[in-house]
Amino acid sequence: MAAEITKDMIIGEILDMDPDTAPYFLEMGMHCLGCPSARGESLEDACAVHGIEVSELIAKLNAHFAQK
Repeated sequence: MAAEITKDMIIGEILDMDPDTAPYFLEMGMHCLGCPSARGESLEDACAVHGIEVSELIAKLNAHFAQK
């Protein structure tokens, strides 16, 4: 069963589920994946800080997990 990513999920949780998701964050300009804030920040909060549409990133991440 594929994971379903939501805007309330913590970035660290998503990376722990599959480290291969890191390029999706980097592609969107989130280059601080190793910092403590990123490990505890929700996807929605991180997108707001980086000026990114959360639904776009969620769609990419869910498509990634659907292929697993």
